[in-house]
Amino acid sequence: MGLKVFFAVFGMVFLAELGDKTQLATFLMASDGSTSKWVVFAGAAFALVLSSFLAVIFGEAFGRFLSPKYLKIVAGAVFLVMGVVTIYSGVYTTSVSTAIANEQTSKEVE
Repeated sequence: MGLKVFFAVFGMVFLAELGDKTQLATFLMASDGSTSKWVVFAGAAFALVLSSFLAVIFGEAFGRFLSPKYLKIVAGAVFLVMGVVTIYSGVYTTSVSTAIANEQTSKEVE
């Protein structure tokens, strides 16, 4: 049972991290020619290990008081809220950026 859970967790985390903001930030840090790639790797790996450790600790603690069914519902709701906030901020940021660019262009034309 242990290996089955190990590979299930590994697969879910690995696929979830592909193209994630964390991976993109690590990508950008590694692209800096003056930065040690081993330091970037070690920092990113340690951050992922620490965040996973905290998730296990808090998941175990919350699991004592809430059933897995309710934890899944709460986790789903949090993901939905985060998605809506991300979409809203993307649309709002794009609208503001477009307005600023249009304003700068109109000033250059005058």
